[in-house]
Amino acid sequence: MPAATPAPAPRPAPGSVTLDLAGRTALVTGAAGGIGRACALRLAAAGARVRAVDRAADGLEALAHEATGLPGAVEPRLLDLTDLAAAEAVAAGADILVNNAGLQLVRPIEEFPPDVFHTVLTVMLEAPFRLIRGALPHMYGQGWGRIVNLSSVHGLRASPFKSAYVAAKHGLEGLSKTAALEGAPHGVTSNCVNPGYVRTPLVERQIADQAAAHSIPPDRVLTEVLLKDSALKRLIEPEEVAEAVLYLCTPQASFITGTSLTLDGGWTAH
Repeated sequence: MPAATPAPAPRPAPGSVTLDLAGRTALVTGAAGGIGRACALRLAAAGARVRAVDRAADGLEALAHEATGLPGAVEPRLLDLTDLAAAEAVAAGADILVNNAGLQLVRPIEEFPPDVFHTVLTVMLEAPFRLIRGALPHMYGQGWGRIVNLSSVHGLRASPFKSAYVAAKHGLEGLSKTAALEGAPHGVTSNCVNPGYVRTPLVERQIADQAAAHSIPPDRVLTEVLLKDSALKRLIEPEEVAEAVLYLCTPQASFITGTSLTLDGGWTAH
């Protein structure tokens, strides 16, 4: 007899994306500002209890105040991610892990300070490894977990003068894919979200560095450097990135793993 045809999976009704994360614990790094702040607020708005990790005490305090009244909660956790043991410990028990923290320095390789290169790789690659390592036992134990790594278009493409950032983001892409392959039998997904230039303090601080590196006035950096390869000539907003992160945490995204979701305005279409 021919093998029975498997029954089709239930198809969700149009528009039925589930955004209810009540009862889930999320951890967001770099949560005091920019993309991390937007992710923490969006996850709390969906009902999650959010561990907001950052080294900026004032920013965490402001975030917690802003989250007052949301269905979920924001719990500030003051932490420098160069303390790798503490980073691993803070991730224990998290259902959702958003690796977002980052830093940037724009310099030619021959002028790039080795200590800064080391710090960038520690915060943006080694700390995510330790956070994932800390979160996985709980995720595996319950058969469910979501890892979202805030990569960048620079995880897929290189740019001059950003050796440490590009190296860290390329490494994060590989770490994310490895976590996806290992986590699949345990109900854990791992993906990257890859925005282009986002309207954040990190990007705003780059403008002066880029102006010096390219010998052009700061007012020309946005159009001639940052958005040169983007088809859409605007910065993406942190809240737009947060919506993509939230979607990857929903049940409807359970088959999306080991991939990179680009929000780059057409940059990588070239």
